[in-house]
Amino acid sequence: MAMVVHRESSSGSGGSSGMSKHMAAAAAAAAASSADAGKYVRYTAEQVDALERVYAECPKPSSLRRQQLIRECPILSNIEPKQIKVWFQNRRCREKQRKESSRLQTVNRKLSAMNKLLMEENDRLQKQVSQLVCENGFMRQQLHTAPTATTDGSCESVVTTPQHNLRDTNNPAGLLSIAEETLAEFLSKATGTAVDWVQMPGMKPGPDSVGIFAISHRCSGVAARACGLVSLEPTKIAEILKDRPSWFRDCRSLEVFTMFPAGNGGTIELIYTQIYAPTTLAPARDFWTLRYTTTLENGSVVVCERSLSGSGPNTAAPQFIRADMLPSGYLIRPCDGGGSIIHIVDHLNLEAWSVPEVLRPLYQSSKVVAQKMTIAALRYIRQIAQETSGEVVYSLGRQPAVLRTFSQRLSRGFNDAINGFPDDGWTLLTCDGAEDVIIACNSAKTFMATLNAASSLPMVGGVLCAKASMLLQNVPPAVLVRFLREHRSEWADFSVDAYSAAALKSNAYAFPGMRATRFTGSQIIMPLGHTIENEEMLEVIRLEGHSLTPEDAYISRDIHLLQICSGIDENAVGACSELVFAPIDEMFPDDAPLLPSGFRIIPLDSKPETATNRTLDLTSSLEVGPSTNNGAADATSSGSTRSVLTIAFQFPFEISLQENVATMARQYVRTVISSVQRVAMAISPSGASPTVGPKLSPGSPEALTLAHWICQSYSYHMGTELLRTSSAGDDTVLKHLWHHQDAIVCCSLKSLPVLIFANQAGLDMLETTLVALQDVTLDKIFDESGRKSLCSDFPKIMQLGYACLPGGVCTSTMGRNVSYEQAIAWKVFAADETTVHCLAFTFVNWSFV
Repeated sequence: MAMVVHRESSSGSGGSSGMSKHMAAAAAAAAASSADAGKYVRYTAEQVDALERVYAECPKPSSLRRQQLIRECPILSNIEPKQIKVWFQNRRCREKQRKESSRLQTVNRKLSAMNKLLMEENDRLQKQVSQLVCENGFMRQQLHTAPTATTDGSCESVVTTPQHNLRDTNNPAGLLSIAEETLAEFLSKATGTAVDWVQMPGMKPGPDSVGIFAISHRCSGVAARACGLVSLEPTKIAEILKDRPSWFRDCRSLEVFTMFPAGNGGTIELIYTQIYAPTTLAPARDFWTLRYTTTLENGSVVVCERSLSGSGPNTAAPQFIRADMLPSGYLIRPCDGGGSIIHIVDHLNLEAWSVPEVLRPLYQSSKVVAQKMTIAALRYIRQIAQETSGEVVYSLGRQPAVLRTFSQRLSRGFNDAINGFPDDGWTLLTCDGAEDVIIACNSAKTFMATLNAASSLPMVGGVLCAKASMLLQNVPPAVLVRFLREHRSEWADFSVDAYSAAALKSNAYAFPGMRATRFTGSQIIMPLGHTIENEEMLEVIRLEGHSLTPEDAYISRDIHLLQICSGIDENAVGACSELVFAPIDEMFPDDAPLLPSGFRIIPLDSKPETATNRTLDLTSSLEVGPSTNNGAADATSSGSTRSVLTIAFQFPFEISLQENVATMARQYVRTVISSVQRVAMAISPSGASPTVGPKLSPGSPEALTLAHWICQSYSYHMGTELLRTSSAGDDTVLKHLWHHQDAIVCCSLKSLPVLIFANQAGLDMLETTLVALQDVTLDKIFDESGRKSLCSDFPKIMQLGYACLPGGVCTSTMGRNVSYEQAIAWKVFAADETTVHCLAFTFVNWSFV
């Protein structure tokens, strides 16, 4: 060191000055280079086009891809890779800003339109208040000045709805007069005070609402109204809504008998409509109506409709009850900036006298009409608008219309099975003395032609339908349907599913080679109706089958079902809860024949204000035996609720086996009914008490205890805490473990380890439920390399108590690959700290590949 210092000192001032100048020059050059690298680069039009083409394919290219781009495009050779990276960053930022600006503009237009609707609604309410004040003053005056008899007569005149004297429907002039009257009455309901509208429960308007919904109060019949903003043109909306069978699931048919111009640019149609009955306990309805379509002076499109007097067509239809449609329809007004404001009014008299008394609330409720017709129409229009604008993207590469057709076919086939109309070929078979299950047969040639075209049976001679309805007490429909969907093995027979699937499968497999097995999960392919009140899902589920003989082990025995499920949210406002399914070929062809079966649960009473969350893990309740009355207090506080459950199952049969299949179908439906009753008793507040939160299977320790064992064992082995919480409360530990970001699963210590517990992230990763988890073995979630790594580290786990496994890939129950950065395995000790209860695994930073 001394020599260095001495040499620097003896070099003289000239040497020091020269070195300083050299260093200053180098620094200046570096600064200039840095400035050049950071300055703004101007791109030519050709360079921008080249970069835009790459951006369209990959908005975030890697460093290697950017270098490759410079090599492949000579026009970019004078641009530094860093500048290319900056260009893509700025381009992504501009795209994000553009989308956000577009979204905000859309929200602003929607809020402006909603504000306009609310102002109109406020004006209507003010007029209604003024009218009521005037009527109240008039009534007070009459009470003070008129005799008693006159007072009674005046009161009656106030509340009585005058009956219209309909003219001769064969006279076009008379029909035009009826149409004009219908238009005036409809507009007074849509925007005026002709009906006393009240806000529909559970459908409060707001910034995130899709519309304003109201139901009638103190008026003849039942009525509902909806107002909303839709991003479609008025003529397009009118065209869609006039096709009622496309959006109204209960509409069996709509036939236009006569159509002629009204002379003012509008059209008048005479229409006959048939409506399905929702259950086997009531007859179907039909309507004979006049429909008037016209355009107002302000550019609004109006479609209004009302019933006509007289029998109309199809007078010899005893299975239908003629219902009455009071002036109803659609007012569609063009909106500034595009789109339309739509007003929907449905006003019906469904002749409640014709159904059993227990079902009359369904036919006397304006809320039911709103849910099944008014809201359904607005929801369908909004769905079409979202599909048109590209806001909704569906999987499997299918067009939205194709998938929507599948959903409609399932609903229509299920309604056909429930109603069993003779003109469709259905006939009732003699019963075995008990009237609990109805057996109907359909052997119509037109009905069977489609099935025989795709069937693997020698010849499908017909279809048998076994159906029944039952009354449920204090059973939440959403909870019951959710349980039936998640726990198919609790009520379904795999061999029966295999029989139905074999009849409609193009390549048949041996029916005797099937054995019952577990439900392995579902793949949701199309969510429907997330926007309003009743989430509906169209999904394909796979039932896993195994061969009994080794020589057939290579043949796939899986069964695929196409399924729609709706009304599974307890807090949503829905008309009913449904689970409808049909066997389908695994290739999922667009023209696949469908034989829908399933469940429909319709609430007969108003939903309680407070709804409790109930877990789907009810297997323990079903296996315990006699139930307790711990939920009696809940039942008392929430009030008694009733609902009607309708079950319908369809079975194809060969001509020579009709009697055998009928016996099997009747017995199978009775078995299903028994299973459903057992489930209903378990989830009813007056039966077994519902279980809240994550719960383990019978025979396992309580969830709170196991949570402590998992965390304490992890801390013992790893020397650090699994949960980042200082609270030691039982509920807190379980809550933090359940919501831990990493997937945590536990398996038993057996020759074939079976999963016994998983937190929410673990269930999401494996795509299963807490109950179905118990059918998953440990070896099935690892790939080949993962299994080898686990086998090599297993002695280490048993000796040291833990092991850190390298990152890899595991498989969900749906067959999807899941990558994880690291897995940690450790032994979970029981309370005595010597007995090993199970093995626990945590998968760090997992994601679907």
